[in-house]
Amino acid sequence: METTAAGMSSAVESNLYRRLHAILRELETDTQAGSACNKGMLRWTLHKKVENSPSISISMLRVLVKELEKAERIDCKIRIIPLLHTLAYTVIQSAHVPDDLSERIYVCLNRLVTLPEPYCSIGLNYAKLLKMERNIPGALYQRRVIAEHSLKNEHYPLHERVFVFVDQAVFPQTLLDAVRADVQYGAADWDTLSHKRRVLLHTLQAGLGKQCHGRQLAEALEELCDVEKYFQDVVATVEERIEDGGSERDQYSTRLQQLYHDILSSTGKNPSSPTNLIGSTLPSPEISFHVWTKEDEIWNELVNFALMVSPAERSSVYLDEDEDAKRASVISTVSIDSGIEGDLPLNEFASMMVETPGELEVQEQQRSSQFFRRACVRWPKAGNRMTLMMEAIKESGMTAGGGSGGSLPKEEKNFTARLVVIGDDSTLGRLGKAYHSIRKREARHLFLTKRVNLEIYYIPVSSQPLSTSPAQENIPGLVDMLTLAASLGKVDPWYECNINSLGGMILKLAEMHSRCGGSSEQNTFLQDIISYYTRTAQQPIQIPIYSVKMSFPGLDPKIVEDVFVCQLDIDFPEFRPFRPTLKDTIKGSVRYKKHTQDEGGVVVSVIYRRASISNREVDRGMSLTTCGASICHAPARGTKNLDSLNVDFRDPNPARYCLPTLRVTRISIRTLEEKTFTVCLDKDSDRTFKNVQSIEVIPSSDPGFCLQKFKSRQTVEEDDSGLSRYLSKTFSLPINTFSGVLL
Repeated sequence: METTAAGMSSAVESNLYRRLHAILRELETDTQAGSACNKGMLRWTLHKKVENSPSISISMLRVLVKELEKAERIDCKIRIIPLLHTLAYTVIQSAHVPDDLSERIYVCLNRLVTLPEPYCSIGLNYAKLLKMERNIPGALYQRRVIAEHSLKNEHYPLHERVFVFVDQAVFPQTLLDAVRADVQYGAADWDTLSHKRRVLLHTLQAGLGKQCHGRQLAEALEELCDVEKYFQDVVATVEERIEDGGSERDQYSTRLQQLYHDILSSTGKNPSSPTNLIGSTLPSPEISFHVWTKEDEIWNELVNFALMVSPAERSSVYLDEDEDAKRASVISTVSIDSGIEGDLPLNEFASMMVETPGELEVQEQQRSSQFFRRACVRWPKAGNRMTLMMEAIKESGMTAGGGSGGSLPKEEKNFTARLVVIGDDSTLGRLGKAYHSIRKREARHLFLTKRVNLEIYYIPVSSQPLSTSPAQENIPGLVDMLTLAASLGKVDPWYECNINSLGGMILKLAEMHSRCGGSSEQNTFLQDIISYYTRTAQQPIQIPIYSVKMSFPGLDPKIVEDVFVCQLDIDFPEFRPFRPTLKDTIKGSVRYKKHTQDEGGVVVSVIYRRASISNREVDRGMSLTTCGASICHAPARGTKNLDSLNVDFRDPNPARYCLPTLRVTRISIRTLEEKTFTVCLDKDSDRTFKNVQSIEVIPSSDPGFCLQKFKSRQTVEEDDSGLSRYLSKTFSLPINTFSGVLL
């Protein structure tokens, strides 16, 4: 019998070994565009196999740790990140990990600390988690389910939620319902009680191992009336052991054994039955789907999450913009002077007072009234919502843990919002603008920052093919809308494999579901991809956000400020590049002389600062003739500190010499003639500005840093004294990936 079992185990491990090596080979080789999606599909099918057959999880762990040790020994670093994430994901979902295998995994992870970034950081993080799981089996699974589904308990009050925002411009209207169904598939089939049963089943099996009969325990939990009591007992037992550092392993096992016997005895099951562990699938996190149409929709959803406002209660918290417009007629007049002495400004009330108020008292009243003075408005507009919500929290004494009190909760980020944005470069541009707006609001008054830890994820999807052929690159009007996704894939191969390669599958699955009218059986593919991405990708890549100031001609010059992430395009509509024919290129001909002397463009003045590692470049200037320009993000290569912009000017006559590409950190362009140009931000037609006379592009500064600097200094001049010269003031968009930047 032992020989048969060993033979079966060997056969299973050989099969898993071949599957895993197929993934690693696809990771190391460049495949054609048609088979690029195979990379991510191989990983997904392997995880589904382990999920559907929990008995092979131990064999999977043995194969993974063996390959991880081999990759470390032969210094094959490209394999380490995928193996680490797959190993940790398998450990969490395994019903029970033997002590000897758990020790071997922990020792292997500890050795990775000697490697450079980011391998040492990811290895150290997983080593800490695996140490907790080794001392307190079942803790990782339990904590993840509790946080992702907001299961109420007194010991682990963390809440996580995944917000999926889909760009309406990328997905046709007919496919939005299909994508929504795929993302939220199965969410209504599970309730809170089901998740608590899963936690009980997995924790008891992980802690007791061969002393637990999994199938009988699962049947007993289905018949159990008081699931809540045992759930709270298990959570308390695990969290107490975590606080103690997991030192009392025997006491922990004894407590789980007692709970196990109580559950079986209360339902009439036999605790002395032979052991048989069964799998307890890790449920997908709670996902909310949103079609991104309004700029402040992300802010509103984050506020709802921080206040724990259910969808049914949202209408009573604040109104939609359309409802505000409908009820504009019933808004009462805001009274400046209410007739109450306490409402009068101190500087106007000074003549009626015996003692003249000091300047500090006047400033304090102005600051306090800015946030806590409720306007006399019957139906609040968007600008007054935060004021009313802050007052509601203070009046009700609402805290993060649901307790009572008269003040705001202490700065504990008990909420984690995982923001998944699906779209193209223009979508990332809108995301950068929304993120900048949120940071600007938070700089004036901290609310979300105190309670919510915001993590941003990006799944690139475009109606165009992921990689165009050389023939398609020359087609006029065809713009690559996934340039930033390609940059992320170059610095993180595992992101390229699992996210970039599978982006096109989302539209294909939605089209298949839409053709069948929604009657076909849905799969969990998109839901699994989002779950794996948000759970394992914790290394952010900072994409700089650039600020642009645009001035318009007129007696009273108007200046508009905006931000962009990917690209800024300048175009002079009345000028088009000259397309030479064969006769135009023959030297000595009349047409050649005519067109080489013909300018046909606009003279512009350019002031720029070159990008350099030392950051000691000075501003330079020049003037040239052009019919347009493109300013796009240039990712850093070989160093994290050389993010810059590539500037390409379009010559009106391509037959002449080509203008060189400038790599700059900042640039300003101004027309020297009475002509204007058009500016398009992040390839988004909705963010197009016409009749622009000049632009200035600089790295966007952190709104919080700018506000603090403005408050602390009376002058607006730049201060580079002291430690401020070494602080990074650049504001960036953090996109979570699996490894970050691989050096």
